Amino acid sequence: MQAADTRSKVSSETEVSLQEWKDDIATCAFEKEALNRLVMNYLVIEGYKETAETFAAETGLDPGFDLESIADRMATRNAIQSGNVQFAIEKANDLDPLILDQNPQLYFHLQQQKLIELIRANQIEAALQFAQEELAPRGEENREFLYELERVMTLLAFEDARTSPVADLLDPAQRQRTASELNAAILSSQGVDGFDKDPKLLGILKMLEWMEERLAEKLTFPRLDFSAPGFPLRTDAK
Repeated sequence: MQAADTRSKVSSETEVSLQEWKDDIATCAFEKEALNRLVMNYLVIEGYKETAETFAAETGLDPGFDLESIADRMATRNAIQSGNVQFAIEKANDLDPLILDQNPQLYFHLQQQKLIELIRANQIEAALQFAQEELAPRGEENREFLYELERVMTLLAFEDARTSPVADLLDPAQRQRTASELNAAILSSQGVDGFDKDPKLLGILKMLEWMEERLAEKLTFPRLDFSAPGFPLRTDAK
């Protein structure tokens, strides 16, 4: 009866103390195997081969995936993140000769990334020729591709591309997006189920952050600091 009264009191208040929050969290039950699978999903998608092997051995969890193939997949991602898109394309074709033929959008985005890298290196003539020969024909067939190509070409309209309204295309995040798309396609081509472009943990964290924002409109409570490593409780939690 006392526990029920306490929970009723907390739910009726507009402010929840740190201790009350911890007490409520302590009553939540989590299935350990489900948590382990979330961790394994993250390790496999992000390419932490050795850690995934150790984690599988310690937990007895079947990763459901050939961990030896992670190294080749990570080679393609690292190549894109360093600006060597052609190497990534060749490596992807080595892993599966049909992967780009069966994914026209992915192939366009890889070619688009090559164009961005040419512009980044200030190889303007090469960039114009590449756009005309490789990307323009695809843009004529697909309005979405044409729009994306036009965005990239906007970079050439500025003496300093980083001052253009599409300067975000030069950010590391753009390389990351292209690398993640290729990463997901390789996983799919290898017949691996349950692995998307992004780890499931990231989706859960985004949902948690959204839920905190909605709850904060009605209640004051200890919140996580999503900008800090490990997402600790914010320092203003009491």
